[in-house]
Amino acid sequence: MNKMKAIALTRYLPVEYPEAFHDMELEKPVPAGQDILVSVRAIAVNPVDTKVRKGRGNEGKVEDPPRVLGWDASGVVEAVGDAVALFKPGDEVFYSGDITRPGSNSEFHLVDERIVGFKPASLSHAQAAALPLTSITAYESFFDRLGIDRDGGNAGQSILIIGGAGGVGSIGIQLAKHAGLVVIATASRPETSDWVKELGADHVVNHHADMVAQVRNLGIEHVDHIAIFNDMRHWETAVELIRPQGGIVSIDDTNLPMPMEGMKMKAASLHWEFMFARSMHQTPDMIRQHELLSWIAGEIDKGRLRTTLDTILSPINAETLREAHRLVETGSAKGKVVIEGFKNS
Repeated sequence: MNKMKAIALTRYLPVEYPEAFHDMELEKPVPAGQDILVSVRAIAVNPVDTKVRKGRGNEGKVEDPPRVLGWDASGVVEAVGDAVALFKPGDEVFYSGDITRPGSNSEFHLVDERIVGFKPASLSHAQAAALPLTSITAYESFFDRLGIDRDGGNAGQSILIIGGAGGVGSIGIQLAKHAGLVVIATASRPETSDWVKELGADHVVNHHADMVAQVRNLGIEHVDHIAIFNDMRHWETAVELIRPQGGIVSIDDTNLPMPMEGMKMKAASLHWEFMFARSMHQTPDMIRQHELLSWIAGEIDKGRLRTTLDTILSPINAETLREAHRLVETGSAKGKVVIEGFKNS
């Protein structure tokens, strides 16, 4: 069989348009080099999926050939390229792909083995698909960018996670607790407050109210680390709360003003995190994403971390994918939205 099911876009459109996605048949790809061919069993939708679908300046532009989106996936290795050393057919894997290549919203997907991890044995494909992009983002934010010791060397230090109930925040809370940090997470509704507490947050503050006052009412004048996991409208709050010589990491690109005087006066540092940077630029350390995903899988199988899956939809098709995008675009979802199973496949 040389054809496969796929969900693709032909124009960049708002999610309300039925033609935002199309069910179609495409050529089944063939792996070469360090690529593996994965039989996709479940996919997750992230804010990056919705941003790319909208076009971000290319609204309405026609894509010919059609473009397949999707990055988070879990599945089974179908075949491998001639230079593959890490995987073999039959291995269960999870990964978040490469934003410069066709995505995972298809029955079969090519991905470089260096950014793929072995799926947690204790999780279903749907549970595993919820994890890769957010786990890589949070891991790199804390341990690569901010320089926090993954294994507890900074135990007792504090971190403020702005956007605690979202996908990245949900795994980030767990990774920060794993490293021994005191976690202050933001949430604004009873259900999201309960969610971040369940994941291990020590304190919860409302990001729609005065966060500086709330943090200081906890008896904490400044925090050691801050992660901005939603958007940069909280920049000045972060600058006020970061300790002298502390660090702030953000995953949001922004055109908003970012006054820097307070950062200079504190000799504080600002870091940007973009989990696609390694694959996009083919950096020499791409293998780090394989290593960290496999570490995440091991910690899950040991019961030290848990999936952040909240909502499962089925099957994987254009209609369901559009619904998943709609849910993510509300901005109020907690955890991750996953779609599993190609019908009759």
